[in-house]
Amino acid sequence: MSERSGTSGHLIGFMLAGLVVLSGFSAPPSYAAKNGDFAIQAAYADEVDGVFYLNATIDYQLNDFALEALARGVALTFELKIDLRRVQRWRPDKNIAELLQLNELRYHALSDRYLVRNINSGEQQSFQTLRAALLELGDIHDLPVIDRALLNPKRSYIMRLKSILDIRSFPGPLRVLAVFFGDWRLTSDWYRWRLQL
Repeated sequence: MSERSGTSGHLIGFMLAGLVVLSGFSAPPSYAAKNGDFAIQAAYADEVDGVFYLNATIDYQLNDFALEALARGVALTFELKIDLRRVQRWRPDKNIAELLQLNELRYHALSDRYLVRNINSGEQQSFQTLRAALLELGDIHDLPVIDRALLNPKRSYIMRLKSILDIRSFPGPLRVLAVFFGDWRLTSDWYRWRLQL
């Protein structure tokens, strides 16, 4: 057997061993769905003093793989993608603005607490339970998106929202598992609505 074949065999063996370890983890049913689920339950934008602010409720359920990674000290990064599009009658809608909000969820074993950190602002909060931490992550309140002055009141606009578990922040071996096994790919559908000017 060549050295290259041996290295390949070790990599596959490592990946399968990792899969067995992850699959053996039993998550509390109240916190996890078999495949996990990110669902945007509601979203809207309010105008206050000439600025549109986003409010949304997202239901985050982590699968067994994500829960195992969290328990082993891996930080989970949640991406919140927001974009604003101008409706065009005979052409595809034009992208006017994009915003990416990043939040990190980490389990601190020493204190037995769950930490939620807003990567954009650096603000961090601590929670006694995973449920409380996920509820906080899913409560989007008064997030500034765009100034009204940048929009044409004679045009129509669509705002869209999507949430994704970002696997790019995982350590190397977990990224490999994430590529080969789709159970890591937690994402919501796009939630869209017409912006009221």
